[in-house]
Amino acid sequence: MIRRTLVAACLLSTLLTGAADPGLPFQDPSRPVAERVDDLLGRLTLDEKLALLHQAQAAIPRLGIAFHKNGTEALHGVGWSNDQNDGWKQKIAGGTVFPQALGLGSTWDPALIQRVGSAVGDELRGLNSENPDLWGLQAWAPVVDLLRDPRAGRNEEGYSEDALLTGAISTAYGKGLQGDDPAHLKVAPVLKHYYAYNNENRRGLESSDLTPRIEKEYYQQAFRTAISANAATGVMASYNKVNGRPTHVDADLNAEVRSWTDQRLYNVSDAWAPHSLTDYQQYFATKPEAFAAVIKQGLDSFTIDDNRAQPMIDILKEALAKGLLTEADVDDSVRSALTIRTRLGHFDPDGGPYKKITKDVVDSPAHRALNRETAGKAAVLLKNSGLLPLKNPSSAAVVGPLADALHRDWYGGQPTYQVTPLAGVKEKVADVSTGTGLERIALKHLDTGKYVTATDGNVVVADRTALSEWDLTDWTGPVSTLRNVGNGKLLGGNWGPFNTVADNPDGWYVQQQFALEKQADGSYLVKYEGYEIDEGWFWIDEPYVTVGADGVLGMGTKDQAARFAKEVLVDGIAEAARQAASKDVAVVVVGSHPFVYAREFHDRDDLRLGDGQKRLIEAVRKANPRTVVVLETSYPVIVDTPNLLWTTHAGAETGHAVADVLFGAVNPAGRLTQTWYSTDDLPSILNYDIAATGMTYLYNRQPTLYPFGHGLSYTTFGYQGLKAQGNQVSVKVTNTGRVAGDEVVQLYTSQQESRFKQPDKQLRGFQRVSLRPGESKTVTFTVDFSTWDQTRNRWIVEQATHDVLVGSSSERIRQRTTLQVRGEVVPPRDLTATTRAMDFDTYAGVKFVPETLLRGDAVAGPGTISFTKARFGAAFTALAAGTGTIEVRRGTTLIGTVSVSSAEWSTVSAAVRAGSGDLRLVLSEGVRLSSFSLK
Repeated sequence: MIRRTLVAACLLSTLLTGAADPGLPFQDPSRPVAERVDDLLGRLTLDEKLALLHQAQAAIPRLGIAFHKNGTEALHGVGWSNDQNDGWKQKIAGGTVFPQALGLGSTWDPALIQRVGSAVGDELRGLNSENPDLWGLQAWAPVVDLLRDPRAGRNEEGYSEDALLTGAISTAYGKGLQGDDPAHLKVAPVLKHYYAYNNENRRGLESSDLTPRIEKEYYQQAFRTAISANAATGVMASYNKVNGRPTHVDADLNAEVRSWTDQRLYNVSDAWAPHSLTDYQQYFATKPEAFAAVIKQGLDSFTIDDNRAQPMIDILKEALAKGLLTEADVDDSVRSALTIRTRLGHFDPDGGPYKKITKDVVDSPAHRALNRETAGKAAVLLKNSGLLPLKNPSSAAVVGPLADALHRDWYGGQPTYQVTPLAGVKEKVADVSTGTGLERIALKHLDTGKYVTATDGNVVVADRTALSEWDLTDWTGPVSTLRNVGNGKLLGGNWGPFNTVADNPDGWYVQQQFALEKQADGSYLVKYEGYEIDEGWFWIDEPYVTVGADGVLGMGTKDQAARFAKEVLVDGIAEAARQAASKDVAVVVVGSHPFVYAREFHDRDDLRLGDGQKRLIEAVRKANPRTVVVLETSYPVIVDTPNLLWTTHAGAETGHAVADVLFGAVNPAGRLTQTWYSTDDLPSILNYDIAATGMTYLYNRQPTLYPFGHGLSYTTFGYQGLKAQGNQVSVKVTNTGRVAGDEVVQLYTSQQESRFKQPDKQLRGFQRVSLRPGESKTVTFTVDFSTWDQTRNRWIVEQATHDVLVGSSSERIRQRTTLQVRGEVVPPRDLTATTRAMDFDTYAGVKFVPETLLRGDAVAGPGTISFTKARFGAAFTALAAGTGTIEVRRGTTLIGTVSVSSAEWSTVSAAVRAGSGDLRLVLSEGVRLSSFSLK
């Protein structure tokens, strides 16, 4: 009776004060996390447990548990979150905005990036201390997507096209976010996006078809590195399919990802994606089936329906009632959620060791200094004729559309201050002139003789006024923005009629994008590029600006497009050239706008700099040969000029960093993390087999402008004494120049012979070292030579000879030797045993499809799969489905044919001639093959 009274008193106190009883086991930090979680789980009702499976986790006042929201964006600083108390509106953080993730990768400096991650974690904690409902401590960062195609719209979110480099940088950033307390998390980082996700157009419908070797060695590898290092607390599934199955119900979320660590992971969905399984991808017939599969396949949290958990709860209850899901399944996912919240200190009486961090840390002087350091170390000197570093010029012209402007990106926060390149140069040079280098134009409607003009409402054609004048910025590819001179607003609109209401092109649907297409007669059509229509959501595939009878600008087909004359009113390019001609040096700052011509939901077709910016570079260089081009982009572009410095959109300190490098205060040592191709005539962005397409430096067969790992310095380095033995490689590096600098020492290997198709060369290690003039350091690497053996479905080290290559880029090798690697000799394939069709050696034409809804991959015809160096018997048996035939060939010789005639998986067989050598299976259209044997 006394015990019941005490418990009742404790519960009453909890209800009245909102504070939990400090005596409850789940609140005791001295107990093991698993014990605390089990205690709390046992106190929850079913409805409370189900609510914890949502992104927005409702408070549980009776236990003193506060509201918690997953998913603060923190890609390169605290970016944004959604406010449940303000209609779930996006709230953009004000704080330290570091260089874009692509720029963080270009530092090749994990130690620095861990410091950056720690600063971001501190700032998220600081914001959380002021508003915990908004700034939740589970961060959706870093992004581990491999940048295997530079046309992908989200290129700026990733680190590199290389798995080893991406794994190292993401591990560093994740460790920084987490903090170094052994029992608590400062922030809970979640890796995005699992996996093989690198195209935006039709991103939910297209499938990334992966061979087992490409999947294991490339697309999963960077995730594996970070998870194995315990540098992340889970993964977010991606929007795409892999081998025909949506990643949100990919069995690897459990079977693979959770096997990489002994810590409990908390895996989450991407926004709306669980609904996509029925509403868009149509992979499941009903939501209870889909939602049950999401949980059973390895996700623990639903990011859907804003902050409304009840629709999800109702669906999951229906799944439970139908036996599609058990309460044990629910408990397992809830246990994951509670584990992370326990480690974040949510249930500690004092909030845990990181609770003391306050908002004072946000945008602190120390973080500003770190930001400047990082932006400087990220900058890559692509070309230098000898002009750089600049030697105390007395005057400079700093021109271009990005000379005096900085732009945030979709996943970035809002800097509290800005140092533009112009401001940075002004700190170094007394006499500086500037200009945007833009053309100011009018668009004359040829049918009426009137001009495109802004009004208080729609944009119309009318008599010319100041509201008929537009500043034209050609960004990258064919896409431009037009800013009205009279009101300062951008031309835009929701597919017409058009208006001028936006200050910047920074919404989810970027409506302020147009392409001026010159016709053979000199007139122009204006194509609307504000939205990608490939999803089939609009009635015009290629929309163009039209002019109605009332003069209002609208949208129609190309045949309906209005014809315009482009009248140049002010030639900003010529003005920039005049300024440059009279100065000691010219700095042309050009590049991309992060929201224009591709970002999330939009891919690029063209990697070229916009026409106006190209003409600006040419005109300024002609006027003043002492011209430096600063290229500020979120992705590779095709630019070649004698003095070229590249940076990403690098945050508030961009201008300081640019000036630091231009004037030699920082010796550039950033290196490219992607191959910069000299063409955009590349293989299909939807083909993820980089070995087949020849994409990335690993297999490159495309013409190259700047290679992977490239970057120049103001000093020189010598390499001596390369040694390789076992899995150890060492080399001495010496600064042979006159100034201190950093060198990024890069180790590559190339396997001379292999049972498997290997990369042309592969990054095996890297180290950024700082050296004074004349100073030497010996750099040592430990190499993992593991490769995936699809003949036996396991990792092995293959006995082989490797070329060992050390240098300053993938194409600038300074020392080389060979190394005999001891390992296994892969035996001939034994096809008398059951063999998965997906474990082929080569393929042509076939597609990869789910074997069943939730398990296994299969091969679908028409096409061929081949198994080399094999031995096989005379009795061919296969698990197949569909209607058609499977031809069995030894080399090119037909040795048997089997008919398939069942829509369901069934066993088919045929007698063939036994033998050895290369076996080929030719599948006709409509046939699917899961496995086979030749006994």
